[in-house]
Amino acid sequence: QVQLVESGGGLVQAGGSLRLSCTASGRTISRYEMSWFRRAPGKEREFVAGINWSGGSTRYADSVKGRFTISRDNAKNTVYLQMNSLKPEDTAVYYCAQGATSGQGTQVTVSS
Repeated sequence: QVQLVESGGGLVQAGGSLRLSCTASGRTISRYEMSWFRRAPGKEREFVAGINWSGGSTRYADSVKGRFTISRDNAKNTVYLQMNSLKPEDTAVYYCAQGATSGQGTQVTVSS
């Protein structure tokens, strides 16, 4: 069974950038679609971005399109989320997921 560990979160001012990482262990993720989700306080979990096994196809929530970029390095068993032009409404715990499996998440806080 795969284990996922997110990192790279933190506190940043509006307009700033962060790069999240999700490193998998237990088995390779190279054949699987990977996704990022987020949960803001008091809100439902929200899809953020997804990437196919090769990295050749990506998709984004409308709220982050043009600001966030998902990528992967299958040799490192790692998926990334580059977040630019961050807004206070991006504040949430960010999780990566492979199927029904997700990690513990990493907190992103954007101050205004």
